[in-house]
Amino acid sequence: MAEEAKWYVVHTYSGYENKVAQNIEKVVENRKLHDLIPEVKVPTELVTEVKESKTKEVEKKLFPSYVLVKMVLTDDSWYIVRNTRGVTGFVGPASKPVPLTDKEVKALGVETKRSENITVSFKVGDNVEVTTGSFEGFVGKVEKIDLEAQTADVLVSMFGRETSVTLPLTQVKPEA
Repeated sequence: MAEEAKWYVVHTYSGYENKVAQNIEKVVENRKLHDLIPEVKVPTELVTEVKESKTKEVEKKLFPSYVLVKMVLTDDSWYIVRNTRGVTGFVGPASKPVPLTDKEVKALGVETKRSENITVSFKVGDNVEVTTGSFEGFVGKVEKIDLEAQTADVLVSMFGRETSVTLPLTQVKPEA
C-alpha cells in the first residue's frame, strides 16, 4: 500500500472501549482489511489496588472512552470505524480524523514493533546493579528479560527477603 498507516484516536461511549476494539478487529478479520487497519489498541496500565488490606493487580484504562486505531485513512476505513457500534466519532476538528504525530505516538508508547534492535549486556541468571529509581544501589539476579517491553525482572534482597521487581532495562547494568 502506497500510504503508511497512522494512529488515530476514536471516541467511544464510556465502558465500551474493549467492545469497540473487538468489533473493529472482527470486521477487519472478516473483510480481510489488515492492510487498511493493521492494529487497534486500548492503552492500559497495571495498577496495584489496596482494598481492605488486600493488594490486587488491576488493569486500568489510560484513556477512558478512547480507542487507538492504526489505519490508512480511506473512505472505507473511515466508514468501518465511524459506524462501529459504540463509536461516537474521531478525535479532531469537526470529527475530521487527525493522525497522532510521531512524538505523540512515542509518548503514548503504543508502537509495539520496535525499529531498533535492543541488546543487553547481561543474561538471565546474571547479577545486575540497579542504577536509578526506587531500587538504586540494589544488586539482584536477573530472572527474566522482556526485550519487547524493555524490562527485566530482577530478584533483589529487601528486609531479608527475596523480592522480584520489574525494572526498565535503562535502570540496570551488569554488576561491576
